Amino acid sequence: MPNTPLANRPHDHSHCVHTALAEADALCARQGVRLTALRRRVLELVWQSHKPLGAYDILGVLSEQDGRRAAPPTVYRALDFLLENSLVHRIASLNAFIGCNHPEHAHQGQFLICRECHVAIELEQAAISDAIIDSAKDVGFSVEAQTVEVVGLCGNCRSA
Repeated sequence: MPNTPLANRPHDHSHCVHTALAEADALCARQGVRLTALRRRVLELVWQSHKPLGAYDILGVLSEQDGRRAAPPTVYRALDFLLENSLVHRIASLNAFIGCNHPEHAHQGQFLICRECHVAIELEQAAISDAIIDSAKDVGFSVEAQTVEVVGLCGNCRSA
């Protein structure tokens, strides 16, 4: 199916991780900020699948796989840095994080979240953002940030 999102197709996640890290390196260099080893590792973990990952899940992997004794505030600081630099998005309904597909330009987060397999598909639809901003203006509201989270079943889970 040509319109099947990458997140729903079998593929090599190492390519996603490699691309995300390369984009992060370039973005941080342009912005003059430092992508420390821990920040880089947290970003790598977030990109290992297309499923949102919580801070305590990241902490668990750091402890089990890396042998790091990172405290929760350390992981949250790394995630805050990644959020501030548009390298990840926060999925509020899941209290989890997902890699940003387009960190090179500012955009609003729009996500389709599968309630079965938990994959999250990032959309980038200006019409959705514009509709929210226009509707907010109509009632005198000024939008500062927006994240749209839509829960349902992905094509793979619907077919199963």
